[in-house]
Amino acid sequence: MMTDTMPPQKPGPADALLIIDVQNDFLPGGALAVPDGNAILPALQHLVRLPFGMIVTSQDWHPSQHISFQPQGPWVPHCVARTEGAALAAGLSLPATAQAVFKGTLPEQDSYSAFGGADEHGTPLATLLQRHSITRVFLCGLALDYCVKATALDARANGLQTLVLMDACRGIAPDQTETLQTLRAAGVLLRTSQQLDG
Repeated sequence: MMTDTMPPQKPGPADALLIIDVQNDFLPGGALAVPDGNAILPALQHLVRLPFGMIVTSQDWHPSQHISFQPQGPWVPHCVARTEGAALAAGLSLPATAQAVFKGTLPEQDSYSAFGGADEHGTPLATLLQRHSITRVFLCGLALDYCVKATALDARANGLQTLVLMDACRGIAPDQTETLQTLRAAGVLLRTSQQLDG
């Protein structure tokens, strides 16, 4: 696992945990399963018990005729809104204070990044983070080389210190070298969940 070294540092009130697309359709047996996707669940359960100022889940929440679906798009139908495939993994236990954002909700618009999503009231993710005075975000979830990467790059573009927790992510491509190079070039730090136990 390619990660950067750092002294242990426990998250605090200005930190947010962003859990990206840990949905049934991206887990083994799902319509668009990420290899070994369910292996991140133990790390996620550890992370949600840490003292983050905010925990946010993102979910693909597509209409049944979405632009990303084949034959016109690159993906098989997945995460159709209000279906079991779009639900968060049953093995993910979240605190009651966790907030959710939904992305890819319009037929003609896709969004890999959670920053393209909004909560049930239409409030964009960036606004939610600003309201909670978040300055640093920790990312985990699926898939590293698509939605996690896109969200991390947008977090940096929004001026946030950004860390990707590698043991709590899985990607689609067998080789993630290019993705990690892109993230590092943008100033994203690569860590593990164990490094947050200080």
